[in-house]
Amino acid sequence: MMHRMFSVVIVVATIFFVCAPVFIAWAPYESTMGLVQKIFYFHVPSWAAMFVAAFVCGIASAVFLFRGRLISDRIAVASAELVVVFGLIGLVSGPLWARKAWGVWWQWDARLTMALVLWMIFIAYLLLREYGGPGSEKLAAGVALFGMANVPFVYWSVNVWRTVHPTTNVVPTLVPGMRGPLWWSLVGFLLLYVLAMMARVRLETQRAALEQIYRELDD
Repeated sequence: MMHRMFSVVIVVATIFFVCAPVFIAWAPYESTMGLVQKIFYFHVPSWAAMFVAAFVCGIASAVFLFRGRLISDRIAVASAELVVVFGLIGLVSGPLWARKAWGVWWQWDARLTMALVLWMIFIAYLLLREYGGPGSEKLAAGVALFGMANVPFVYWSVNVWRTVHPTTNVVPTLVPGMRGPLWWSLVGFLLLYVLAMMARVRLETQRAALEQIYRELDD
């Protein structure tokens, strides 16, 4: 059943990613930024996927902390890795866009700084898991909860502080020709997240089973 679902997600995600460049090319140019504004169709979905991954990691970590379910821990570590991956896409695409829009690669304003901090929190989570020793899973779960709690602040920061970054009302005000490609790209990135999560959780389950075999052989 899981293998069949995985195959279906691969096919659907492939369709979205093959068609996305065509829809993005058809989208109208923004009047002031021109072609470079089309980074928007990669930048915003990558951050959306990062936020989803952070919430999944945090919720799974909470279940692991309070219920002790090992599958939740595997989901958490898999999703934390994807927070870092999608966050890196956002941190690379953002400055490429900012250089044209703002004239600088980076601004230490609220949104950008908090997004960078959020990304680094999940890097800390992975480092703790890797090098923290016995019991580091529960410590890392606490870090994941802290990271998840930061997501709403990152999202809402542009509406609270004056920043060079556009506010959250940009997407609802897009012209129809831009709205379609954005939602298409957003679904594509979320499908990519689901696909990577399924593969990574399966890999983590197999790794745990292999470690169990090694422990039994040692005994």
